[in-house]
Parts: sequence; structure tokens; C-alpha cells
Amino acid sequence: MYMELIFLGTGTSVGIPMIGCHCPVCSSDNPRNVRRRTSLYVKTDEVALVIDTPPDFRQQMLDFRIERLDAVVFTHAHADHIFGFDDIRRFNTLNGKVIPAYGDAETLADVRRVFNYIGNCPSPQGLYRPLVDFVEVSGSFQVGDICLTPLDVQHGRKMTGYLMEAGALRVGYVPDCHAMPAATVKQLVGVDVMILDALRYRPHPTHMSVEESLALLEQIAPRIAYLIHLCHDVDHDVLECALPAGVRISYDGLRVGLEAGAEGVVWTEEEAS
Repeated sequence: MYMELIFLGTGTSVGIPMIGCHCPVCSSDNPRNVRRRTSLYVKTDEVALVIDTPPDFRQQMLDFRIERLDAVVFTHAHADHIFGFDDIRRFNTLNGKVIPAYGDAETLADVRRVFNYIGNCPSPQGLYRPLVDFVEVSGSFQVGDICLTPLDVQHGRKMTGYLMEAGALRVGYVPDCHAMPAATVKQLVGVDVMILDALRYRPHPTHMSVEESLALLEQIAPRIAYLIHLCHDVDHDVLECALPAGVRISYDGLRVGLEAGAEGVVWTEEEAS
């Protein structure tokens, strides 16, 4: 079993660099300090899905040469996680099929309100609308060979993270979070990869700080962890040098490969081309 993760975006809601900001990170010439809004592409032998469609979605697809998309999975309906949704219509043409979009009831209600023209009926002649089947989820569900289990976390209000399992591979994804219930932590203990919110060094009312994220990762004890949803307080190289063993800072274009074999899970990391 093989799974590939591509970090399409790793930044906070305003992206990095921020408009009108000339701080050291926003002015940096380090490409790993350039962060689009957060999204993750997940691919196995059977299926390719994306978690969230941020405003940068179209450019992310072009930059990382992604030409296949079988499903969309939403964590929540904040603008920085859904406003690129219209651009999945190109994948309807490429793949020749309706694309399912998964999320909890509240999230899908908000997505459908914002994109009230999107559905699974062909567009009238002259219009070009996405073709989508909205699929409400409240428990584990299957997309190809990936089983996704919704995870309850707090992000001001309730938000959905996901545990993704494919064969022996287990990946946790919680990009926006300021508190995680003990039951959710228990579901994630020992995952192969944990991708977790770490907005900045200072506390924040709806996101985890770096310190809070590291403390939570001690409880989850993943094989490898990546910090995500980073603001301009965080310089990539500075934080990377300060992190404990087994914890990395993510960056746009990071490609992580996981393969389960007789001797366990093999993990590889490279930059997407």
C-alpha cells in the first residue's frame, strides 16, 4: 500500500507574504516562507482527493501539475478553506464525471449557500458549472481505498479533522484547531504522520501555538509530525532548527510518500516538481 501527500498550501488565512507587510518573513527570499492557504492532496493507487479548496486552489493545481481529482473533503467552511471550490469544474472535464464533496452537515450547508449554483445537474448551454454530489458524513466513510474518520476538534466552534487509513497506513490531519478532546487524541495515538495546526509562537483564541502543538504531539506520539497553517511570525528555517526530533515544519510543495511493507512503514520526503 502506498500513499502520497502533497502540501498544496501551509499558510494561514491571509497567506504569506501578507498584503502590505514588509516583515522579515513576508520579505524573505526563502521560497519555504511563501505560504498559500492550507490544503492537502492525497493520492493512492486507487484514488486522488483534496482536503479543502482554498482561494489559491487553481494556482496550486497548476504549480504542482495535478491533473486528477476524484473527491473533495471539507474540514470547515471558512473562506480560506472553500473559496476555490468553483475551480473543480475543470476536473469534471478532465475526469469525465461528477465529483463527490464530503463534509459534515453544517459545513456542507455553508458551502451550498456560498456556491448555490453548484450541483450534479448539467449546466444549461453556454454555462460552465461544477458537477458535484454533496455527501453528508457523520462517521467513517470510504473514498476509494482510503477510510476517512471525522475527528471532532475546536476552532472557535466545532471543526472536523480527519484520520485517514489505507491498509496499514494512518495519517492524521487537523489544520485548524485550538483544543482537541481526549477522545480525539486517543483516536490519533501512534499515527504514521500527524499534520497539526501551529499558527504562531504566541497564544491565539482559535489556533494552537507552536508550544501547544508540540505538547499535544507528545500525547499523540506519531512517527513523524508536520506543523501547518503558519503565519508570518514563523520563519521556516528558524523554527525548523528549534523543533524536536520527529517534528518538521511543512512548506508548500512538500511531498511525503508512505509505503507499508513487510518491515513496516517506509517514509520518504521530497519537494514537489
